[in-house]
Amino acid sequence: MDDPRGRLTKDGIRIYEPADFAGMHAAGRLAAEILDEVADLVQPGVTTGALDDFIHGRVEAAGARSATIGYRGYQHASCISVNHVVCHGIPGPKVLKDGDILNIDVTVVVDGWYGDTSRMYVAGSLLRKADRLIEVTHDALMKGIEAVRPGNTFGDIGYAIQTYVELQRMSVVRDFCGHGLGRVFHAPPNVLHYGREGTGPRLEEGMFFTIEPMVNLGRPETKVLADDWTAVTRDKSLSAQFEHSVGVTADGCEIFTLSPAGRFFPTK
Repeated sequence: MDDPRGRLTKDGIRIYEPADFAGMHAAGRLAAEILDEVADLVQPGVTTGALDDFIHGRVEAAGARSATIGYRGYQHASCISVNHVVCHGIPGPKVLKDGDILNIDVTVVVDGWYGDTSRMYVAGSLLRKADRLIEVTHDALMKGIEAVRPGNTFGDIGYAIQTYVELQRMSVVRDFCGHGLGRVFHAPPNVLHYGREGTGPRLEEGMFFTIEPMVNLGRPETKVLADDWTAVTRDKSLSAQFEHSVGVTADGCEIFTLSPAGRFFPTK
């Protein structure tokens, strides 16, 4: 369903009004609160299905709606991606083991506005190589966000992320990207996490989109499993992801999905 609000740029990117930021903050805050609350449940011996059950219940208790339940046939309130799963991991009977790292991705709908965010968690003890991967991925996201201001391009965002990650001798996944959102789940633009400075559409005040880099310890190639959802690293290397939803302001951007409890990064 198309979103009637605002105008469209020549690239098909919707420009929202200043009053629309409040709706995005409300949706983003709920999604972030849910991810704050699920953190204490991430322990060895817990199933990913149990984590999803908690998330589903929390969405319903808030009077909101899960954007993922029913989306292209998907039946869960979150995606939970463990270790070498890059994204779109399906919650179920998988039992977390000590040292597992996982990304939990939640999108909620509050009064018609979509709040989309994901972050990393650790079950039990954290191995050194996984710790470094998580840190680099988080910092890459924040470097991408630092490039968000009117007059810059989407290529500037991708360049900031890619150059930082590759300096750390890790790789950025090319097969998945961020996206526009607002009163729809997915819309233009595709927000690539790699690229060249000065390329792509120019950022304008009122654009809403996600930045969600996926970073691999090994090579960037992925493959999608037979369930048509779960994407894994082809070389079985560990993968991590962080995601914020942002809105472009007159002099930078606002992050809609900040953690109210300061728990966005698992070890800080």
